[in-house]
Amino acid sequence: MIVAGAVVQGTAHLARGQGCQDAFRAVDLGASAVLAVADGAGGQERSALGAHIAVDAACRALAEDIPDAGDGPEVWTEWTARAGARVMRDYRRSVRGVLSADGPGAPEGARALAATLAAAVVRPPWVAFVAVGDCFGTLLTRGPVGPGPVREARDRCHLVLPPPSPGAAETVFLSSPGAGLRIRSFVVWEPQLSGVVLATDGCVPLTLDHPSVRRLPPEAGPLPSERFFCGLAATLRANGGDAAPLHALLSGPEAARSGDDLTVLCALTEGG
Repeated sequence: MIVAGAVVQGTAHLARGQGCQDAFRAVDLGASAVLAVADGAGGQERSALGAHIAVDAACRALAEDIPDAGDGPEVWTEWTARAGARVMRDYRRSVRGVLSADGPGAPEGARALAATLAAAVVRPPWVAFVAVGDCFGTLLTRGPVGPGPVREARDRCHLVLPPPSPGAAETVFLSSPGAGLRIRSFVVWEPQLSGVVLATDGCVPLTLDHPSVRRLPPEAGPLPSERFFCGLAATLRANGGDAAPLHALLSGPEAARSGDDLTVLCALTEGG
């Protein structure tokens, strides 16, 4: 499996002298991979630490006892729900450890370490997703297209973990009250699976298209940009997973539109 990721400090953060508050981590287990991206709350000074705690907790919890590829949907669904709860427990335990080391006078408490999270376990043909907050995830599939008996295989992208719609309620963080009840956890079985891409919300202007681009009504919601996702997959497969082109994409003029930190992490099947 090809695993690659990059994080770039947002232009607005740079202008304010504010450090990058995104984090990512991946664990390549050969037949499977665990991916996690996190976005620290912009208004909290220690949220970068919170983001690192989040991805560490997610990778630690989701790498344990992963079901087999041949297991059924009940096994995968139950495991994913339990794993999501473990992620939350591990995150809170680590945060309590940090706050305990700070002493009773620590300002802001857990809120100072607020972060959102999206994580995935990729074990073809299965993908298990766990998310809290506004990070998002895209699935890549590969199959034949076009008429006739000889058809070219190509990638397609599917936004399976969308970010909240504009104007949605206040962002939920891992440290928010009741966050444990608002975890999004679900599984996808896809025999044509060719990759999974996770991203933080600063990447929305670069990676998602308005539905009008495909002549669809606004209620269709954001759509994954084939130019970005399929182009990225082709590049990474061609160069063996060198993340330099991905870093260049996240540093370009189009990416600067959001002003926010940008993080993209992906796992691609090598047979794609």
